[in-house]
Amino acid sequence: MEANTRGTGRLPAAFLTPGSSSFLDFLAEHKPEMVPGLRGLPEGVVVEAPHGTTLVAAIFDGGVVIAGDRRATMGNVIAQRDMEKVFPADEYSAVGIAGTAGLAVEMVRLFQLELEHYEKIEGATLSLEGKANRLTTMIRGNLGMAMQGLAVVPLFAGYDLDLGRGRIFNYDVTGGRSEERGFAATGSGSVFARGSLKKLYRDGLTADQAATLVVQALYDAADDDSATGGPDLARKIFPIVSLITEDGFRRLTDAEVTEIVVAITDERLDRPNGPQAPLI
Repeated sequence: MEANTRGTGRLPAAFLTPGSSSFLDFLAEHKPEMVPGLRGLPEGVVVEAPHGTTLVAAIFDGGVVIAGDRRATMGNVIAQRDMEKVFPADEYSAVGIAGTAGLAVEMVRLFQLELEHYEKIEGATLSLEGKANRLTTMIRGNLGMAMQGLAVVPLFAGYDLDLGRGRIFNYDVTGGRSEERGFAATGSGSVFARGSLKKLYRDGLTADQAATLVVQALYDAADDDSATGGPDLARKIFPIVSLITEDGFRRLTDAEVTEIVVAITDERLDRPNGPQAPLI
């Protein structure tokens, strides 16, 4: 006779012996209603939800930096001024979120659990390439929701321990993945941020220079895209900037980001368009 686990505080045997190193597959089998992509909307329903906007990343000597503005919008309204869009995925990688805010945050939490679950089951850390592939699967699983206007488009960056360098991966709503060289941007202000990065980026950047570069790019994006929030000096709301090196993930402190923002803002009082790249 099968043991009755109700009221005993014991989990069913299936929960104690997962047959896969993928937490997402395990969740889809036992609690499919908790997987964002498996929860559809009634046909014809259009949901207006807060959206996160612009993310940027850049490779420097010894690692990679990823940053995001803080604004979330809902139509023409600012839904939130201090949204966090950059999260550590694990010790050596980070994910930034653009798109439908609620689903994006939920996807990040599942992704964090996915990587932690794999490490506990396999006893080893997944390679950076493997992490990028797992994120592809999660985004593709959200395609049904994306077709109803609830898209999630993350930016993934990390330090590749095997190659000894930083790497950046960009995605589209179908889960299509591309590795970016040098720098990347996604979200509503990405066109303007990418233009800024394209002119200011160069090989051999230090970590400090790369951090300044991404804040400059977000400033330029906010200058032309109303959905991207620029540095808010009055409220002291500044971009989130995180570095990933061989020493692991580190989010810059408020004091460090404030120093960068104040320097950029002071410089733009004289040159509102920011630093200029040489013509040749």
